[in-house]
Amino acid sequence: MARPDRTPLLELRGIRKRFGAVQALYDVDFEVYAGEVVGLVGDNGAGKSSLIKAVAGIYATDSGEVHFEGRQVTIGGPNDTARLGISTVYQDLALCDNLDVVANLFLGREVVRPVIPGLVAALDEVTMEQRAIQVLRDLSVQIPSVRTPIASLSGGQRQSVAVARSVMWNSKVVLLDEPTAALGVAQTRQVLDLIKRLRAQGLGVVVISHNLADVFEVCDRIVVLRLGRRAGNFDARAASREQIVAAITGAEFGTPAPAGAA
Repeated sequence: MARPDRTPLLELRGIRKRFGAVQALYDVDFEVYAGEVVGLVGDNGAGKSSLIKAVAGIYATDSGEVHFEGRQVTIGGPNDTARLGISTVYQDLALCDNLDVVANLFLGREVVRPVIPGLVAALDEVTMEQRAIQVLRDLSVQIPSVRTPIASLSGGQRQSVAVARSVMWNSKVVLLDEPTAALGVAQTRQVLDLIKRLRAQGLGVVVISHNLADVFEVCDRIVVLRLGRRAGNFDARAASREQIVAAITGAEFGTPAPAGAA
């Protein structure tokens, strides 16, 4: 596990979130360090999505603090997380099937060159293609061509492109929501290897997953949420699957669920 004398890249302290009568998060603490992969696990309704969307700026928290690189920050929306260097890859990937890999990587951030200075500009396709090739090469992502339409790629390749897009803009923390869901064996292997390469490059990576086999393979630490509370923090190398399942289900507690928990 990460040494306590190190400063987390991202740290959440006492996060609370309520949706009407439902308390989704109760004083949740969470942290991820540079060069670490943290698994965030729990049953449906445990609060995983609420916590990640709070980090991503989708939900405003009711109380608690967010610290990034040792300083307290305010996250008022997705633009704030992007400026900090936090990227999220959701399960639906948000890729445009009809566009090629280059266009997806630069969507909304296209590079242009002046045709008539101050009046007319055109897309700088050469620069974008060269940078796309370099980013994918750095991450060892294997695709037929950066000009291949997204619709023609496999599930693992699509996931890899989405991850590449998230890290090519100087991201320091990457949140991956069910990155291997609905993938075959070979495609899952491709994505898991990519997660390991992100760690090797010094990024902090959070993997939200129901697949404990994948979590144990790539994660250094496993944080369990149960009914909106942090129910455990485990060293993945020392913990057993039985311990994680017990924390997820509450089998080791023998106590009733908190009233109104999500």
